[in-house]
Amino acid sequence: MKTQHASDASKRDGNATEQYFAAEPSSEDVRRRMKVTLRGQDAVVEVSNGVFSGSRLDLGTSVLLREVPEPPETGTLLDLGCGWGPVSLALAFASPKADVWAVDVNERALDLTRANAKSNGCEHIHAASPEQVPADLTFDAIWSTPPIRIGKDALHDLLMTWLPRLTPAGAAYLVVQKNLGADSLIPWLATALGDDYEVSKYHSAKGYRVIEVLRNK
Repeated sequence: MKTQHASDASKRDGNATEQYFAAEPSSEDVRRRMKVTLRGQDAVVEVSNGVFSGSRLDLGTSVLLREVPEPPETGTLLDLGCGWGPVSLALAFASPKADVWAVDVNERALDLTRANAKSNGCEHIHAASPEQVPADLTFDAIWSTPPIRIGKDALHDLLMTWLPRLTPAGAAYLVVQKNLGADSLIPWLATALGDDYEVSKYHSAKGYRVIEVLRNK
């Protein structure tokens, strides 16, 4: 495995983030270790190029993890767009009796999430591409930093694929930058999901909105 100085990593990160929603990133896979704190739990993780936030814990994910309520202690939880796995790890640390599904189209991200789950003792994290998730599986909670830059239509398709898989009384929390359409996404989701759901702004911080989606029945 190659090593790389942090200064070099920061120079490459701009190119890497442009590829993070590709199935097979074209950038070189250069693994780096770093320490992170996820909802009060310290972890050592591997990150790389071509994966979302490949050199740090990004601000949006930090806001999400700091502000959302505790996840269910048991059941099935989803990290949608897992990247290298910070949200999956936070869910697994908080709910060791739950199954956590870490979903991403990026194969490098899935490989990193598997490695980070193993090295941090989280054997109940299942890193999978969307087509590998059982079609009848539903989720008691969904946490996500959705890939806004894939475009509005693709984003809407993604959210309407996964949010309807919330269980009754399930809750989803999405973090979206205000200047990338967070406020317009809330009424769109409310209309698209229909009367069985409640969609609202849960919290605002540092230019981000945390959107809450509750399924009533």
